[in-house]
Amino acid sequence: MSPSTGAYRLNAQGEYLYYPGGGTVGYDHPVGQAQFGLGCITSYRTETDPARKAVFLTRARAQADRLIAQHVEARGAWWFPYGFDFTHSVHSGVDYDAPWYSGMAQGEVISLFVQLAGLAEVCAQDQAAYMAAADGALASLQLVTEGDPWCANVDSAGYYWIQEYPGAVHGAGDYTYNGMVFAMFGLWDYWEATGSQTAADLYDAAATTMARYFPLLRNQRWHSYYCQTHRIPAPTYHQHHINLFTQLHWQTGSPDFADDTERLVDDYPAPGVSGTIQFESGTHALYRFDTAANGSWVSGKGDALLESKSVTFSSDTQAPASMRRRIQGRGIYYLISAGAYTGWWVGENWAKAYLRGTFLPTLFRPDRTVTFPGGSVPVDTYKVAANGDVTSVKTVSFVNPSNAPSDRRAIVNGRPCFQITAGGLTGYWVPAAAVTIDTQPAIG
Repeated sequence: MSPSTGAYRLNAQGEYLYYPGGGTVGYDHPVGQAQFGLGCITSYRTETDPARKAVFLTRARAQADRLIAQHVEARGAWWFPYGFDFTHSVHSGVDYDAPWYSGMAQGEVISLFVQLAGLAEVCAQDQAAYMAAADGALASLQLVTEGDPWCANVDSAGYYWIQEYPGAVHGAGDYTYNGMVFAMFGLWDYWEATGSQTAADLYDAAATTMARYFPLLRNQRWHSYYCQTHRIPAPTYHQHHINLFTQLHWQTGSPDFADDTERLVDDYPAPGVSGTIQFESGTHALYRFDTAANGSWVSGKGDALLESKSVTFSSDTQAPASMRRRIQGRGIYYLISAGAYTGWWVGENWAKAYLRGTFLPTLFRPDRTVTFPGGSVPVDTYKVAANGDVTSVKTVSFVNPSNAPSDRRAIVNGRPCFQITAGGLTGYWVPAAAVTIDTQPAIG
């Protein structure tokens, strides 16, 4: 609620500023201010204590009021300046002298202004002021012709972009994926609040762009790329991409974005999964990789293979796992965390060695459609308890292809499955490899 130390903290007026190196001079950081304010609005909506609610609302309004006070007007739009010089530590060409502007900020402040304007506790006069600020920011996202400042453009293939890091020349920039989607949420909020066709058209254009360029964002079987210009894998942003594409699916209803989310989850799943490995009887290959002490990936080590061996179990057995993740250049592995094989990794194989239970769900909003094959091909479906026990198995077959709704995909006992939500198979999981899932042409 009131961060008071570190590089990002509140000043005496409750305004969220950036203090380089934790120093004493604070600078405006529009994305930080918008995100902090939006977090306060979320907490305000869920908080039940009146005193805390009041503080959260005060904090959110302090950010919006600061942004309005610091804005500049140019080209018929409102712009929200960063108050400090900035050079990206990894991406060449991202080098700014203050003041500078970001399309990510221009979009996120729209969300802050619109959401504040939608609160009944904000008086009508202030609601109007916040919507005027949102109108000014929206105008900046419509400016795709040359001029300064700028944050949006149409690329040579005709696709609309919102640039988190605009270049010195119009149309040049980092083409950063996460910054683009965060800005899109401002368009979504504005459309949802006002029904604006302009905001809807811009959102649709941006969604079309993300659908078109997903193959360039994706880095198969590894961390996705941060931006189109530099194409550098971004471990710290891969989970952001998963979350953002989930939101795009929920907002658009397009199964394409759900499918994109699943590809990202499979390429590099969140490594925070732990549980119990089920080993089937027989011989298993175990490995030691060059990782951090806790098993995390380290850039300089690259998961290099250090050692391998085979072990044989005469009967089914189990072992605890502290991590499930992709090993660089390999598949998905589990890190054994106790017993005789502590520190060794075993590859995921649903028929031989798998993590018991259901993990990494991708929720569908709306439901998607899975299609069971025709030709009387038998397909096994499963009900699975939280600990991974299979409590029921149904084998179905259909003369003609048959459809069923699904509300989620998850890794169930070591393999991707879809959960069925209607009919006689309600609550059952069907392996993804046994069915097909709906698709549609790219948006737009």
